[in-house]
Amino acid sequence: MEQKNGSSFTGFILLGFSDRPQLELVLFVVLLVFYLFTLLGNTTIIALSHLDPHLQTPMYFFLSNLSFLDLCYTTSTVPQLLVHLRGADKSISFGGCVAQLFVALGLGGTECILLGVMALDRYAAICKPLQYTVIMHPRLCALMASASWSIGFANSSLQTVLIFLVPLCGRNKLDHFFCEVPPLLKLACVDTTVYESEMFFVSVIFLFIPVALITVSYGQIVRAVLRIKSSAGQRKAFGTCGSHITVVSLFYGTAIYAYLQPSNNYSQDQGKFISLFYTIVTPMVNPIIYTLRNKDVMGAMKKVLWRGHDSR
Repeated sequence: MEQKNGSSFTGFILLGFSDRPQLELVLFVVLLVFYLFTLLGNTTIIALSHLDPHLQTPMYFFLSNLSFLDLCYTTSTVPQLLVHLRGADKSISFGGCVAQLFVALGLGGTECILLGVMALDRYAAICKPLQYTVIMHPRLCALMASASWSIGFANSSLQTVLIFLVPLCGRNKLDHFFCEVPPLLKLACVDTTVYESEMFFVSVIFLFIPVALITVSYGQIVRAVLRIKSSAGQRKAFGTCGSHITVVSLFYGTAIYAYLQPSNNYSQDQGKFISLFYTIVTPMVNPIIYTLRNKDVMGAMKKVLWRGHDSR
């Protein structure tokens, strides 16, 4: 990355919410509670998926991948934010910023694809119930999960390189609480139209394929469910998809707002709070969404708790 007068570049200052000092203590307490609930909820999903034989199915295999992803995503940003909210030093090294952007983009891209794969799993379960275990073979599930992670981080490598090719000319005050694409582009001392066009093109392509997969899968699911004659059967079939649709809506809604709007419409303050939503709120509520109406998960939780109680 080019710097002014060839001076060495040591890192960035993350301004975060320093312009609202009265808000920092409140945010610290709220985010700390949310972060602890995120750790608890997602760890519980992963543990139950491995401990209960009834949850060792493709659906819960992908759900445990999603929970692990949410744990990583939140941990890549929130602990640093908590430290900055209670301390005077709000700096991050250049290498730390590159790593943070790479991890955040990689995990975001992985979730984008993983949600599409989970829609395919629901399609196979509802539209092809007799062939479900044959179609969603453990090897295929492992391959699709591995592909999601690999493609997500391959895309992140490309976008991270593109971002840090933009000359900053010594500017290092980042008006955000972590290293993210829109605020980094705001630091540029050159016209970023070409960079933004490249990023926009890559993002659209990257979003289009999973969204198309989700749309087609749920189109087929709706047709299959409407052919079920009993209303109880229809409710059960739609119930297995409701959690996934909710998570998809939360993820893609915030991703589209954050990354696919023109830069001249981008509000820094709105961007910070939208980022807070998908870095901490969404990872916290995902386990809740998947457990509140899920009898399998609630049953597994009760069995594990009773097993622990009986062993005392």
